[in-house]
Amino acid sequence: MLIIFKSAASGDVITLEPNGKEMLDVLGKDREDAQGIVTVAQLPDAIARVRRAIEGDVAAHAGQAPVDDTKQTPDGDISFHQRGLPLLELLERSLAENVPVTWGV
Repeated sequence: MLIIFKSAASGDVITLEPNGKEMLDVLGKDREDAQGIVTVAQLPDAIARVRRAIEGDVAAHAGQAPVDDTKQTPDGDISFHQRGLPLLELLERSLAENVPVTWGV
């Protein structure tokens, strides 16, 4: 199953369900909600949360091989910072254009 984040400000961010639920956790949203919204008023906090999660992920992998956005982590997984960057860009564009971000609608 997919979770798709949408905004009139940008293209969709399509995630696999486990990754999308992780992103909902970072956003402070209920991961079990099939649909929802990040309002324009909530966007600054959402952006800060995603940035912190990306920075934390980069720091967690700091002792490993250098970060290369085109490759997987040493254990074969795509890191959060790689999955989170498109969501961060969507949130930032949405804030710039004063439009909300939704999922599941």
